[in-house]
Amino acid sequence: MEIASLENQTIAEFVLLGFYDIPELHFLFFIVFTVVYAFIVIGYILIIVVVIISQRLHTPMYFFLANLSFLKILYRSTVVPKMLEGFLQEAVIYVTGCLTQFFIFGSLATAECFLLAVMEYDCFLAICYPLCYLLLMEPRWCMGLVVTAWLSGFMVDGLVVVLMAQLRFCGSNRMDHFYCDFMPLVVLACSDPRVAQVTTFVLSVVLLTVPFGLILTSYAPIMVTVLRVPVGASRRKAFSTCSSHLAVVSTFHGTLLVLYIAPSPVHSQLLSKVVALLYTVVTSIFNPVIYTLRNK
Repeated sequence: MEIASLENQTIAEFVLLGFYDIPELHFLFFIVFTVVYAFIVIGYILIIVVVIISQRLHTPMYFFLANLSFLKILYRSTVVPKMLEGFLQEAVIYVTGCLTQFFIFGSLATAECFLLAVMEYDCFLAICYPLCYLLLMEPRWCMGLVVTAWLSGFMVDGLVVVLMAQLRFCGSNRMDHFYCDFMPLVVLACSDPRVAQVTTFVLSVVLLTVPFGLILTSYAPIMVTVLRVPVGASRRKAFSTCSSHLAVVSTFHGTLLVLYIAPSPVHSQLLSKVVALLYTVVTSIFNPVIYTLRNK
């Protein structure tokens, strides 16, 4: 009777287990990821500052890059501090706080999907239609694209969070992850999560495959145009710009496809955490380097 009563009791907070099975490495992980997080934040802040103060960089490409940098600071900061706390002590988060973290992180990740597609559109116009580029990418249009990308992310994930908020969480409150993500939350729900699952799957398929497909498709005319350019500095610059963007886009969409679209038998919980760690922390180390050193 006591067990049944406990299972029916609605829980108020979750314990994020993180990488609980390797406690001997927790302090090392805390040091390493603190340094990595500081490097990421400083790197993106420097990009934003340089874009703002350098008149030469007041172009659509760097306007989008500054927005992407700000976005990445925000959603890394949504996840990493709680992960670092889990390396030092038991990381506890209220259910409302957990849903809020999921909403902010998910919204920013969705906004990044749209923003990367906008950056590819900018690259496509700059290379394939250089004479019309400044007319097509006027400041008001650029601002509209960025605002649309940000608002779309929050609107889409707002729907998912509304559905998640209808779920009841009872029984175990121990979440086998280092932040509040969709699948770890669904596993702990004791009410039927199928509506939320189907909605999230459909939205994930549309929001990941359509922008990614459009980006890859746009590379066909881009490559044709670049190959027509005489060998020299202009061709190298075009290849450098496009390859850096493609590297970031492929890494970003690849990890999200594994996390949210791959069939559940494909992931173990450990694999999900490792992929999430790559997505939230590791890839961000290289992005400032790719976007600054490859785009002089």
